[in-house]
Amino acid sequence: MKKTAILTFLGILITFFFLDSCDQNTYNDPGRQERHKIPQESIHPLKIEKSTVANLVGKGESYLTKRLGPPDRIDPSSYGYDWYVYSSSENQYLQAGVKDSKVVTIFAAGDGVPNKPFKIGQPVTSILKRVPVKSEVTVKKSHDFFRFELSEEEMNTRPLIPFHGIYAQLYFDKFTQELSSIRYLDKETLLIQRPYSVVYRGSLKKQPSFSREKQRKIEKGQEQQILDITNVIRLQHGLEPLEWDSRAANVAFLHSKEMEDLHYFSHTSPASGDLADRLDAGKVKYTQAGENIAAKYTDGPAAVEGWLNSQGHREALLNKEYSRLGVGVYRSNFTQNFITP
Repeated sequence: MKKTAILTFLGILITFFFLDSCDQNTYNDPGRQERHKIPQESIHPLKIEKSTVANLVGKGESYLTKRLGPPDRIDPSSYGYDWYVYSSSENQYLQAGVKDSKVVTIFAAGDGVPNKPFKIGQPVTSILKRVPVKSEVTVKKSHDFFRFELSEEEMNTRPLIPFHGIYAQLYFDKFTQELSSIRYLDKETLLIQRPYSVVYRGSLKKQPSFSREKQRKIEKGQEQQILDITNVIRLQHGLEPLEWDSRAANVAFLHSKEMEDLHYFSHTSPASGDLADRLDAGKVKYTQAGENIAAKYTDGPAAVEGWLNSQGHREALLNKEYSRLGVGVYRSNFTQNFITP
């Protein structure tokens, strides 16, 4: 069968103090893109119920493992905490960030994760009836002042909600108009990640740096997380999960690394050619192939949510013909190579 490579792309939009990037103009579909009407009435503060995973933030590591059991694996992160990953259930996916034996952040996907008053798959309109979505969120720390400024697009796809002493980042699927996943963060983690444009008075804490050996372990963890979350999303859409392909993963990693080293962002490499050329060089056998790339995202989970909200990338994520996936992460460059053997 003739080999074909279906290419999609994710452009970069980088502004000062803005760490996530996603080209919202490419694959823009005005007919599908609805603006949420933010309720103006007074809204009572949300409470954290004991049963929700948001209640884990601030608790000790022993509390986490007593409640959820031992994690399926532990991945280091770029922000100084370790991800305790719970991925064995098809409809319950959770990453708990643990630093100094304390849970500092949670990422949850899958409609089986208890997230009251939210629920994965919940219509966005029902959330906005209860949640105050604002264009500015102010965080104070001692004498320092930080104001996160959200664009209209960010308010509609990943708003930041102060949530009873912590913060909730809600990832909306703009195509289904449903809640796709949730990230909970304490104040320190929000300030070190800085996922939105920020104006501040005082000082910003520097993000940690790592040896190349430790950085590669972080990247490998993100590669596995991207596979896991991609499969959670596919299962929610009634599709078969993808199997890991090590050769495609090596091709994806080399492309992410080359984009960083040669300072470009494209599916077509000035040194290695297009996707078909790279897969052939990597001895990957396929009948169909597709590629998603991204850069400057907070981490792997954020990159997947960005792909989900871009028409072309979404088509690759949810393509029923693909059966295998290789993921390559190098620093802040992310590449997915989908293949049909």
